[in-house]
Amino acid sequence: MEWINNKTVMIVGLGLIGGSYAMALNRIGYHVTAIDVSEETIAYAKEKKMIDDGAAFPDPKLIGEADCIVIALYPSKIIDWIKENQKYFKPGVILTDVTGIKSSVVYDLQDILRDDAEFIAAHPMAGREVYGVKNSDERIFRDANFIIVPTKNNSAESIKWCEDLGRLLGFGRVSVLSPEEHDNMIAFVSQLTHCIAVSLMTCDDNEHLAEYTGDSFRDLTRIANINENMWPELFFMNKEPLLRRLDQFIDEINVIKGMIKDSDEEGLKEKMRLSTKRRKIFDKDS
Repeated sequence: MEWINNKTVMIVGLGLIGGSYAMALNRIGYHVTAIDVSEETIAYAKEKKMIDDGAAFPDPKLIGEADCIVIALYPSKIIDWIKENQKYFKPGVILTDVTGIKSSVVYDLQDILRDDAEFIAAHPMAGREVYGVKNSDERIFRDANFIIVPTKNNSAESIKWCEDLGRLLGFGRVSVLSPEEHDNMIAFVSQLTHCIAVSLMTCDDNEHLAEYTGDSFRDLTRIANINENMWPELFFMNKEPLLRRLDQFIDEINVIKGMIKDSDEEGLKEKMRLSTKRRKIFDKDS
């Protein structure tokens, strides 16, 4: 399962992340193919030399030539794609993904996958406030975090293979979490933060905020420019962990609200000292 120069890597779904994977792997010498529902996307990726070949349909020949397959689809589409197309897989193929939730996908996928193929889940913690292949940029991976999400069905070789993939793509840190650990953590560091950003942009209808705001509001709402088709799916498929994290955040906001209401200066200072301490630890580890 080592990465070798003549491997063919197929990307299924050439959005921002799939396109950035293709760009990075093609640049370092891998034969990269792709499948996407959009002919325009495939044509663009070929023109920009992000891929060597591709199709706007599940081409049996291209699928059968792939040594590795990266599935960059919305999570609700992954299992159906595997069911419909695994008959074309090369024996020994290894698959991975880029999706932001795991428990509701990984176990079912591994259950239906052919015995001569292996799926090892991964989550590249990188992105931009835009999407689509035309916004692909492999630089988003540099120094970012890459999470491998194995189950008991994964071999040590596949986990090492996935770690090598993360390093090849340029990620600065590779971590390993179980699907449950991953979903709980992502509910906090990603999904909750998107909920907060959306709430900040929707709780006030002032259209002139840009004339008054400083960096704090701009930084907090950077991710509010959001893909409305993908994110509700991620929220719903990780509903219980996200709801727990939302309750946790609401409880904390209510504590601070109470301190402000009661003019509890020392309580607020203690909260701010704790916040500063934890942010310093975060900055040191980043």
